[in-house]
Amino acid sequence: MFNDSYAYGNWIVVASIIALALFFITKYLPLRTRFEKRSGGALIAFFIALFTEMYGFPLTIYLLSSFFGLKVPLTHEYGHLFAYFLTFLGVPVVVGWFIVMTISTVLIIIGLGFIINGWRKAYHTKGKIITTGIYAKMRHPQYSGIYLIMIGFMIQWPTLITIIMFPFLIVMYYRLAKREEQDIMKKYKKEYLAYKQKVPMFMPKWRKLSY
Repeated sequence: MFNDSYAYGNWIVVASIIALALFFITKYLPLRTRFEKRSGGALIAFFIALFTEMYGFPLTIYLLSSFFGLKVPLTHEYGHLFAYFLTFLGVPVVVGWFIVMTISTVLIIIGLGFIINGWRKAYHTKGKIITTGIYAKMRHPQYSGIYLIMIGFMIQWPTLITIIMFPFLIVMYYRLAKREEQDIMKKYKKEYLAYKQKVPMFMPKWRKLSY
């Protein structure tokens, strides 16, 4: 049975998780150029907004209650709004919570795997073309991982602010990926053109996942 106590105002938890996210972003994502730093700053803002509502102040729940008359209990479990909305379809909140957490956790774990594997390959190449490992399946695994993690967290804990920020982050990292490709094309045009024709930008082909 779920705990019915008030689940917010845990600012130490908010600060701790944000610090962990900052460590992960600064360690595993490129933040060298102005464009990388700008995209990374926006991603950090996304996580600050997310975790502030997850453990600090439930702004989205208050707004939904005020404007739409939804009486969402102020417990951590009901903060998983998609699980709460499934109750209107007759799905018990425990089942809805399990569905939401399972889907979001799988996406987040896959996303983390993409980022870490991409970083391991990129760390040792020093600007050269990478075509092996995870880069044989997608050209920008780290940015694919970012997309999956953001989607996973929005399924797990949707907020108005992160939903608004999400499309901007998609565009920012897409443009950053295009800029990186333009830079590498200046040095390895022929090789990279051949690589682009075989390997998708963000989403690997299903047959490539099997090997």
